[in-house]
Amino acid sequence: MSKAFASQADLTDKKTTFEQLSQHCWAYTTEGDPNSGVIIGERFILVSDATATPAMAQDLIAKIRTVSDLPIKYVLLTHYHAVRVLGAYAYAAEGATEIIASQGTLELIRERGAQDMKSEMERFPRLFRNAETVPGLTWPTMVIGGGNPVKGEVPGKLSINLGGVVVQIWSPGPGHTRGDTIAWVEEEKVLYSGDLVEYEAGVYTGDAQLAEWPATLEALRALRAEALVPGRGEAMKGNANVNKALDYTKRWVETLYKAGQEAVAQGLDLKAAMAHARKSMDPVFGHVFIYEHCLPFDVSRAFDEASGIKNPRIWTAERDKAMWAALQG
Repeated sequence: MSKAFASQADLTDKKTTFEQLSQHCWAYTTEGDPNSGVIIGERFILVSDATATPAMAQDLIAKIRTVSDLPIKYVLLTHYHAVRVLGAYAYAAEGATEIIASQGTLELIRERGAQDMKSEMERFPRLFRNAETVPGLTWPTMVIGGGNPVKGEVPGKLSINLGGVVVQIWSPGPGHTRGDTIAWVEEEKVLYSGDLVEYEAGVYTGDAQLAEWPATLEALRALRAEALVPGRGEAMKGNANVNKALDYTKRWVETLYKAGQEAVAQGLDLKAAMAHARKSMDPVFGHVFIYEHCLPFDVSRAFDEASGIKNPRIWTAERDKAMWAALQG
């Protein structure tokens, strides 16, 4: 019997937690669903990852309003995936004037944003329950690494003073996508990693740069963060627990990619590569949230990258279904 496609059978609402990690930093986490981060200064607020729809964003905004009535001026897109960015429109009414992303993320929105939006809406019906509130793709107004200040493009690293707290925003390297961007509050040692880091949840790698991802994780480890808001999973407190999440993600990526390399070296087809990957992945990760959703997409990408396909192929709703029928049937 085929498994229900992606997360279409996951229709139970999850419990959200809004917790303070330091003087200015907050985490919004939802039992394995995509997380968001909130940094509240004395003048402005920054939200890292906007949620999947404007309707969903209203819950996060309501949580923020329990602790601050300051304008939410900045919204950071840690990468281009629809579940992270399409809620951005809700923040305009809250004072948001700047939507920040990397040059790599902007390029990916241009290249595959429309296909990704349709694909993800079919994968996650619960997260896109109010899809009619999404007016279209989310486009950044500030682009890090674009190098054209006249157009609002910011080269290299961006530092934003929210009043009493400075947020550093930059791309530490390829991983979950080629445009991943983090927020780092150095004074309080709090890191917002987006999907570069996960903990006790599926690590989606369908659009990843697997060979380069471990080095990017080590660049994040070098920050010696004392708190971490991962893309999925609970907020991590204390450097030892931050490292635990980094280790968890690194083990997933390296185990998966090694299985893909072995499958290609042995001349296996994709279905056989899936069975081969399960031998090393299932015993370690088979119990975590959205594992069965992520694994076929992950194996497909590992197989492609091990075969020499550097730029991930675009996922469309049609490709999703064909792959699923082949690997999860």
